[in-house]
Amino acid sequence: MLELACDAFVDGRWIPGGQRFAVHDPYDGAVVAEVTDTDDALVDAAVAAAGRAFAAWRRRPGPERGGLLRQLGARMLADERRLADLCTRENGKALKESIAEVRYAASFLAWFAGEAERIYGETIPASNPAQRIVVIREPVGPAGLITPWNFPYAMLTRKIGAALAAGCTVVAKPAEATPLSALALAQLAEAVGVPAGVLNVVPSSDGARVGGRLVSAPGIKKVSFTGSTEVGIVIQRAAGADLKRVSLELGGNAPFVVLADADLDAAVAGAMVAKFRNTGQSCVAANRFIVEAPVAAAFEERIVAAARKLVVGRGSDPGVDLGPLIDDDAVAKVRRLVDDAVARGAQVRLGALPAERTRLVPPIVLAGVTPEMALWREEIFGPVIALRTAVDEADAIAQANDTEHGLVAYAWTRDGARQVRVAEALEAGMVGVNEGLVSTAQAPFGGIKHSGLGREGSRHGLDDYTNLKYINTRV
Repeated sequence: MLELACDAFVDGRWIPGGQRFAVHDPYDGAVVAEVTDTDDALVDAAVAAAGRAFAAWRRRPGPERGGLLRQLGARMLADERRLADLCTRENGKALKESIAEVRYAASFLAWFAGEAERIYGETIPASNPAQRIVVIREPVGPAGLITPWNFPYAMLTRKIGAALAAGCTVVAKPAEATPLSALALAQLAEAVGVPAGVLNVVPSSDGARVGGRLVSAPGIKKVSFTGSTEVGIVIQRAAGADLKRVSLELGGNAPFVVLADADLDAAVAGAMVAKFRNTGQSCVAANRFIVEAPVAAAFEERIVAAARKLVVGRGSDPGVDLGPLIDDDAVAKVRRLVDDAVARGAQVRLGALPAERTRLVPPIVLAGVTPEMALWREEIFGPVIALRTAVDEADAIAQANDTEHGLVAYAWTRDGARQVRVAEALEAGMVGVNEGLVSTAQAPFGGIKHSGLGREGSRHGLDDYTNLKYINTRV
């Protein structure tokens, strides 16, 4: 059993640093651990270490890089219960969800282990018979990875897997609320023999400072960020000053469209996954439920009945479905959005925010939602279902696309032609048709509009970590 890792991991060494910060259990605020608070000098040391390690790592054959990723994924699965317990302690999510996240995170390492062996180039027929045209893919260079708190393992392995498979080295800055998961992953990487400097982890209580230093560091050639659209815009502007490669997985405001011919029981089952995973704290969470008029009342009745059965409590307790929200600010945001909706005429069909100070928020179902309400425009990030009726298919699509975001959309219909038509009309980088869980390692994850740039997972996930080099040889 590995001990709890609480120090920064730089150049293959665990460095305690001069200052430390507390990581708290979201359920009751108890201190889980005291973690190194990385200063600027240690960030710079991590960037330098990644730069030194890059030359040897990029030359390492793809199958060898893939072999280490495969071993790292296997170690995660072998240690899944300890890793899941740790995730629940610092993130608060139900233990069954933490276990599922560990498995999901490991799947990215397994996937990119295979992709490391298949970073193909190409030959192109030349117009001049004395020329040979070859295109190869080379790693971009050291990458700065900035990850959020809501899926602390999966958001990191989705980036690490692609970066290391491509031959890039990494400096990872985990969210200040959940650094322990990233440090546990670094422990396992060390154990399987990932070379010093290839993976560095720099936790900090000041994400803006450390993230900003990474983005501006000349030694970092690629930045990958998952988080809010507002911060993503700041990162893109800062990275643009040095023309760094940037990929951004940003906020969502997903529509969940239920058309009149849908299988309502299947739609409700999909909604429970799409809405309530991680207590609604997910960028792919369904926010705006748009139901065609003929089935609006029936769907509302079914979704209220299903949501009423969910158990709210400490994530580590048996039978819990929904753990606490991450912090008091998250609770305050949900309260603001719900209060605004009710003040503007929404009807509460289920649930209410607790009067006492707590981060446990029960499922809430609101009907009669209108575009003037803040929760129609803002990402809720909590267990709130906002219901709105559409008069027909065209109206449903118009309502679904009425947002600056375009990460994912969900649509429910049994008609084959309608499935194609609606999926193509929805403005999103991903669409779940009769499916409430779209995330998988082999598919390209990412959005359009204000939901980001680039794709993670799939063979396309390597694109942002490689440069194309064209070689023209006269023979």
